[in-house]
Amino acid sequence: PYLPRSAHLDAELYEDFYAVWVSLLVCNCLMLAVGVVLNSLALYVFCGGSTPPSASVVYTINLAVADLLVALSLPARIALYHSGGRCTACSYVHTFSYFVNMYCSILFLTSICVDRYLAVVHASSTLHRCRTTGTAKCVSAVVWVVAVVVTYSFQTTALESGSTCIVLPALVYLSVLEFLLPLLAVVGFTLRLACFLSSNQGLMPQQSRARRARAVRLLAAVLVVFTICFTPFHIRQLLVYLRFRVRGERPGEGVGHVLAYHITITLSSLNSCLDPVVYCFVTDSFKRAWR
Repeated sequence: PYLPRSAHLDAELYEDFYAVWVSLLVCNCLMLAVGVVLNSLALYVFCGGSTPPSASVVYTINLAVADLLVALSLPARIALYHSGGRCTACSYVHTFSYFVNMYCSILFLTSICVDRYLAVVHASSTLHRCRTTGTAKCVSAVVWVVAVVVTYSFQTTALESGSTCIVLPALVYLSVLEFLLPLLAVVGFTLRLACFLSSNQGLMPQQSRARRARAVRLLAAVLVVFTICFTPFHIRQLLVYLRFRVRGERPGEGVGHVLAYHITITLSSLNSCLDPVVYCFVTDSFKRAWR
């Protein structure tokens, strides 16, 4: 089955690449500490304010919760590393929490980008009315439910069916729906926002230009997080699927696959430490608390 095979990759890393195993173990411990501290601070700042939260702050609070859960899921991965891949239960726990929180992070980052886009480009249109706290809470609830249901369905399929022909296409569909489409949305909104600001540069007061330029930096920061953290993992997923379909190779075969699996998994968890950069562009309160 797929999940025990993933645990087997941890055993191969421990046996064949001990130095890499130690390095990744240390990296996960550092990400656990940094992610818990930064995201706990963010939740304290965002939830402790006296003013009602805006739509963007609602999305950011949910993103901080998802990132905190990413960090808190790392002990299962650390235990999996420490066991040399023998703790199959740790693989189940880590896989579920990892996919739920990764796709929640992706969708909340996308929601923040859409919210900033509407705030700047459609500030005077009817679309701006969608930027309410109630709408943000509803969208956030839908994101959590979708992420949990889809991940649970995938894990149940992986447990009940050991067929690679079923699991790999499911992973590709998951990557398209919950990574590729949000990535295209972030790229499109970033380019559209940059074009809008460049064409209206002389028509805005200085304070408004500064505020809207910060919105561009926010979208650019989100794009950097997508590129560094999430893109390598999903490219690897696609390559595994293509090699299986074209060459008939089973997943997990080869030295390169073992290393790519563990390195991309670690990079995708790094977003719990990088997302606080995004928080700084959403509101100044987090930046002041960090200073």
